[in-house]
Amino acid sequence: MVKVIYLLLCVLGFLLPYSQFVPFILEHGLDIKLFFEQLFANRISGFFGMDVIVSSLVLWTFVFWEGTRLKMQNLWVYIACNLLVGVSLGLPLFLLMRERQLEQQAETLGY
Repeated sequence: MVKVIYLLLCVLGFLLPYSQFVPFILEHGLDIKLFFEQLFANRISGFFGMDVIVSSLVLWTFVFWEGTRLKMQNLWVYIACNLLVGVSLGLPLFLLMRERQLEQQAETLGY
């Protein structure tokens, strides 16, 4: 059941951010300067921007330590998802794959 929830969160984590990003790209192209100007246009948007940056750093640390501990493969995929979409995709995808890894390890050990 938890894997289904993580999968649904992955879908939402991709669709919702891109529902805002795609129209920006269509209107302005990949204008990085404008992107950051709008991201930090006021204190509230800056608050959310800084929160996402810090959350991304936390995710990268978690992916590295937990993924290494569980001997997970291709840890770069979760960082790439974080950079291409955001924490909203990178985190639930990592948690989904972590669940699969834990289940596989339990099966191997005969639990």
